[in-house]
Amino acid sequence: MNRGKTPLTLDATVLRDVLDGEWTEARRRIRDLCEDPALHLPADGTLEDMRAATTAAVGAVAESGLARLPMSEDEGGSEKHGEYVAGFEELVTASPSLQIKAGVQFGLFGGAIMHLGNDEQHAKWLEDALSGRLPGSFAMTEIGHGSDVAEVGTTAVYDVDAQEFEVHTPFRAATKEYIGNAARDARAAVVFAQLVTKGVNHGVHAFFVPLRDEEGGPLPGIALEDDGLKGGLPGVDNGRIAFDQVRIPRENLLTRYGAVSADGDYSSPIESPGRRFFTMLGTLVQGRVSLDGAAVVASKLALDIAVRYAHDRRQFTSTSPVEETRLIDYQRHQRRLMPLISQAYANAISHDTLLHTFDVVFSGEDDSDQARELLETQAAGFKALSTWDALTTIQEAREACGGAGYMAENRLVGLRGDLDVYVTFEGDNTVLLQLVGKRLLTDYAKELKDIDFGGAARLIGAQAAEHTLFRTGFANIGRTISDLVTVSVNEKRVRSGKVQEALLSDRVDTMVASLAQSLRPARSMSQADGARLFNEHQNELIEASIAYIELLKWQGLNTEMHRIEDGGKHTEEAKVLRRIRDLYGLSLIEKHMGWHSMYGRLPMARARLIGPTINSLCEKLAQNSLDLVEAFGYGPAHRRAPIADGAEAARQDEARAYFRAARATSDWPVDEKELRKRAARR
Repeated sequence: MNRGKTPLTLDATVLRDVLDGEWTEARRRIRDLCEDPALHLPADGTLEDMRAATTAAVGAVAESGLARLPMSEDEGGSEKHGEYVAGFEELVTASPSLQIKAGVQFGLFGGAIMHLGNDEQHAKWLEDALSGRLPGSFAMTEIGHGSDVAEVGTTAVYDVDAQEFEVHTPFRAATKEYIGNAARDARAAVVFAQLVTKGVNHGVHAFFVPLRDEEGGPLPGIALEDDGLKGGLPGVDNGRIAFDQVRIPRENLLTRYGAVSADGDYSSPIESPGRRFFTMLGTLVQGRVSLDGAAVVASKLALDIAVRYAHDRRQFTSTSPVEETRLIDYQRHQRRLMPLISQAYANAISHDTLLHTFDVVFSGEDDSDQARELLETQAAGFKALSTWDALTTIQEAREACGGAGYMAENRLVGLRGDLDVYVTFEGDNTVLLQLVGKRLLTDYAKELKDIDFGGAARLIGAQAAEHTLFRTGFANIGRTISDLVTVSVNEKRVRSGKVQEALLSDRVDTMVASLAQSLRPARSMSQADGARLFNEHQNELIEASIAYIELLKWQGLNTEMHRIEDGGKHTEEAKVLRRIRDLYGLSLIEKHMGWHSMYGRLPMARARLIGPTINSLCEKLAQNSLDLVEAFGYGPAHRRAPIADGAEAARQDEARAYFRAARATSDWPVDEKELRKRAARR
């Protein structure tokens, strides 16, 4: 309950600028576009109605000029890659179906032509793809191979005499599956297949393959199936594609990373097949970047609805015999929503960091291997955690709105269904976190490589002492080395940013070092034994990756908080950002309390303060919760949830007016319990 504490006086526009980040104007421009009802799914439409409406909305997005932003100036664009993705993510506010269908058309189909094709191919197909005149698909995933793209079964064998590739689906598991735009609209697809010429398989490459004729019928050798109803995204016409010895010209091979001459000779600017493959896929990383941002947008929408409802909805006369209590005033309700708001702020701020990395790489400002590796690692890790966070957030928001949250008109169940697939496409989250973990191990190995013998000895000695500390049981009595110099244990100390960062970063360091030590014998093992050893520690790898991404997100939030704080102009906003940072950090520490205690990092005296401190932060933030969601920048046309925009408030006002008037009448019935109290007093 609010115990008389005064809320901060906040300027929501200051916080909005923090959340919207570097490409604020692009986000707000697309939010304005998304207020147009023509971009929304029809409330009572059939599946075909949903698909038709989404297709029309993709046309409106094309007309807005958004899709042309990343194109070169010679091709009529402005090479604004970060601005493009930032605006694109906001399409979720119109509908996730639009965001995904537009993403397939412009980001994947058009993006593959742009990033994998040559100048002639750009001139031939790119303008039509980005204008929407040439609807297309991105045919990578197969029923038998999802995240393992290197092993797709579809083949493209070069015929020297005909100077054509023969694209073929050799078995059912090689059928392209879950392909956006395939069931209804796509006239062509960028198809990923094993390139074979002169009896040599050069690995997966991308090919432009026509699918339908002008009347919309499949071309000879093309088999198309409709995936039908899904758990969400009703406006996206997902389908299956199979090829029966389909012939395409040699010029339909997208040649940036591999080409075949007329006489069948293969050439590539990248000699290593493995590096060539990962470089080719790296150019398509914007899909993961945009999903990270889209998940943040969906989380903010859900929290916006739930918080506004919590301020209007009243339940139980717990503090007054005549006035029911608002949901937002209950501690448990604050505990449900406020940590999720802090998480949404951390995810939004970290996403802006990811967008900056993306823009630097794709603009050519820094196209080094190191920059690309950083981008791929951030995109994989952020996308994984943010999409999982979105599902958790939307579900909690739905439950926090009770039965009203389950009504389709209030948006939350639809958002939950739509976002469900985000965790498995553009890379299954678990697979993506393995990529992050392997990069952590690589970096760890590089660090050890540069340590001199004395440094290595000190490192090993420190580790040995640490393990001895754990084994003696000294850690079990709630003491750590840090407590020998930090005797004072209070809320202020628990909220210290240095303490939070030390705990979060030490967890990552310890987990990675332990994992590296466990995997060290694999260097001298056979491939089979090495794979077995890796599999035995796969879960540790994933957990270390999660800990690393959580640390990065906390650091991003911490950096932004200090930026506002050091500016000196917005003291109240800086104060609320500090509360948000502390709540996010302490929630992570509470989540992994067992680990911190088991490894002697968190003494019991301090651990017992985590919960009460979180409660206090939740209560303070709840007082400004409307400001915090107002900073998301969404209005009624984005939320489209009656319970968040007056319907519930009107019901509550009507009820209160009724009871006020009724209690003033002489025939207002006496409550039985009150009658008994009067009798007892007599």
